[in-house]
Parts: sequence; structure tokens; C-alpha cells
Amino acid sequence: MTFSKKLLAGVFLGALPLMTPQTASAARLENPVAVFAGIDKITGRITAFDVYVNETVQYGALQVTPKVCYSRDDTEAQKIDGFVEIDEITLDRKIRRIFTGWMFADSPGLNAVEHPIYDIWLTGCKDKSDVPAPAPAQSN
Repeated sequence: MTFSKKLLAGVFLGALPLMTPQTASAARLENPVAVFAGIDKITGRITAFDVYVNETVQYGALQVTPKVCYSRDDTEAQKIDGFVEIDEITLDRKIRRIFTGWMFADSPGLNAVEHPIYDIWLTGCKDKSDVPAPAPAQSN
């Protein structure tokens, strides 16, 4: 067997463990609260804030609405991700969607919201918050 064939066989055999299905995968846990950080580029002030899933919080001229926030079990390596919608309130009081997508806490620059004045990124998920939960909707 030539050197190149040995190398090719070694590469292929080394890749076999990568091609077999995993027997156990970490379950994603849904959390009711998403934790964000935002920076006001004018003042340089960084603020951390909690937002309940499917609720909207205003940060400056931006409205942040997490749709889901996932974490992993404490026995697994944490991978925090969330699906988020962010709208901007323009100077003429119109609401314009500037971001819809997944944010990843361990890669904040991957899908961070970059705005001329504000940057926002997901930092975590949690079960409860010091912020009071939104009141349930009343039915008529």
C-alpha cells in the first residue's frame, strides 16, 4: 500500500466515529426568562435585563421579544440559545423589525443586534426572575 493510500485509509477510519449516530444527546430545556445585555454606544453604559418569553421589553428605541430560550441540563455543557425578535421605534413613531433570528450566548458576535446606538445580545436563560411576571391576559 502506498503512503497516500495509507493516509487516505487512516483519514477515513479516523472519521468513522464522527459518522456514527450519538446514543445520547443533551435535551434542550425551555426556560421562561431570557437574559440580555445591551450597550448604549453614546453613553457606554452596559445594562443587563430579563425578558419573559413572548413578552416585550423596551431598551432605548428597541423592543426586544424572545420567543424561546433554551439551555441544557446542569450535567451537560451549557449551550444557551434563543429565538428573538427586535423592533426599532423610528423617529416618526413607526415600528420597524430590525432582527428576527437565533442568538447564541456562547457566540454573542454571531447574531448580535448591531444598531447605530444600541447593541443587544443574549447572555443566558433562567427559570425565574426578580422582575415580576406579566399579568395573565383577561378574557371578556
